[in-house]
Formats: sequence, C-alpha cells, structure tokens
Amino acid sequence: MAIKEIREFNRFYTNLIGALDYSRHLHTPFTLTEARVLYELAHAPRTDAADLRLELSLDAGYLSRMLGRFEERQLVTRGPSAEDARRQRIELTARGREAASLLEERSQEAVGTLVDRIAPEDRPRLTEALRTVQEVLHSGVAGTARADGPAERVTLRGPGPGDLGWSVERNAAVYAEEYGWNEEYETLVARIVADFAATRDPEREAMWIAELDGRRAGCVFCVRDKEPGTARLRLLLVDPPARGHGIGRRLVEQCIAFARSAEYRDLVLWTNDVLGHARSIYQRAGFELVAEQPHHSFGKDLVGQDWHLEL
Repeated sequence: MAIKEIREFNRFYTNLIGALDYSRHLHTPFTLTEARVLYELAHAPRTDAADLRLELSLDAGYLSRMLGRFEERQLVTRGPSAEDARRQRIELTARGREAASLLEERSQEAVGTLVDRIAPEDRPRLTEALRTVQEVLHSGVAGTARADGPAERVTLRGPGPGDLGWSVERNAAVYAEEYGWNEEYETLVARIVADFAATRDPEREAMWIAELDGRRAGCVFCVRDKEPGTARLRLLLVDPPARGHGIGRRLVEQCIAFARSAEYRDLVLWTNDVLGHARSIYQRAGFELVAEQPHHSFGKDLVGQDWHLEL
C-alpha cells in the first residue's frame, strides 16, 4: 500500500510543480538536474567536482559533461584544486551566479504562487506533513548505500571508549591527505578534544559519533563558547569512505537540536573556505557567514570563516 501511495503522490506532485517540463515551467534553458547543480554551486561557490558528485549522487561522466557545457557557456570555471591537484575545483563565474540567482528567484515565485492558493489555516498542516515525510523517508533510506547493494544504516550515538582518540586520529589523517595540513592541525584537534574530556558539562556540551552499518563514520562536538549564551560547533568530520549518505547533515542537525534544547541563544563555528562541502551543509542548516580573515595555519595559506546561527 505504501508503494502505491508514494507513486501516486510522486505523479501528482511532479505534475503540479511542472517538474517533467522544468525548463518551460520556469522559462529557463536548464534542465532540472542542471538547475540543481547551479543551486549547489551558488550555495558553495568554491567546491570540488567529487564533492558535488557525491552530494547529488550523479554519475561522474554525466556530471563532467554537464560541467563542460557550463564551461562553454561561461557559467563556471574548472581547474585543479590548490590543495590537491587530483581534485577539480569548480567555481561559478559572474554569468553563472546571475543564472543561478535568476533560477532561485523564479523557483521562489513558483512555489510562492502554489502556497498562495492554500488557505492560511492549512499551511501549518502542510509544512508539518512535509517535515514528517522527510523524517520518515530519511530514517528509512539515508543509510542505504545503493539501491542494489546491502542496506547500510546511519546511526548517531554518544562517545564510548576509543571514540575521542578516533576523532583526533581521523581528523588529522583526513585533512593531511586531502588538504596537506601539517601536524599543527592535529595539535589543535587534540587540544580541543582534551579540553572537552577534562571539563565537559554534560548538560551543555556533547559529542556524537556517526556510524555507518556499525562502523565509525563521522563525528561532531557541541561545546560552550566564550560568549555567554553561545554554543560552538567543532570538528565536524565525515570519514571519506562514508561520504554520500547525508552523515554531515545529520551531525549538524543533531548539534543544532542539542544547542536549542540546552537553551543556547546562538550557535557559531569557525571553518576555512577550502572546505566547500562542509560550508554547503552549514548554509543549508541556516548558518550565515559573518566574517572572513586570511591566515597562515597548518602549513597553508587559508581564509578562515566565522559562521553564525541564531537559535
């Protein structure tokens, strides 16, 4: 019965929003997939092709051809990543940003027109139903690696024996391999984790381990900031073999939910502009970029970024 209802809803909704004829529906030359790629690039304007492919579950060849067409139309530029020549950095041009902005404006208008048809008293019921659909489907499929592969479940839990040490080791190893960061970063991570272990207030601070099919796959910390009433998200990590399962998003959502339950007013974080995929997760969660500052750390010239979320 669930299969029949889901398929009927899919047919109803795709027809309602014009998804089958997306380009004519929004008066745009882009297909639905092309528009989604532009959206992702606009919300993480400097990102790697590999991260984009994993985020959208696209075939590598298909994405490469699409980006080639974008490049011919001067919507994007492509080149080797400054941190890892094996990875391809994608950036929107001014023309690309303009196209993405126009798509966003038309999409907002289209959905706004749809919402205007709904009685005001029915809108809260609609939004709650949409949240329920996302939560139920997410809990059922977010941990599945592939439709034809074994089911892999994603779970979040508190720290157990060895987890703090694992978070230090994996952070240091992953950032050394992918970005060439030196032992300064491992020293910073070790200090953060040691401080958490030594002074943690269980009512106001927490750490989560993400598991994929029972194996450690990621982590995040929520700790008190020096500013009263403010929490800080730290050390978000998704282990490379576990990427593409929505783990980073779930860890960030868990951190936000905890900060709210602990009655913090604000949640802040510090990251670097080279971490494009993480930045896109923060943006989707509602964080806003409030400051940038060039610095030389971990053996690299970087641009540090401060992000803020009002709870």
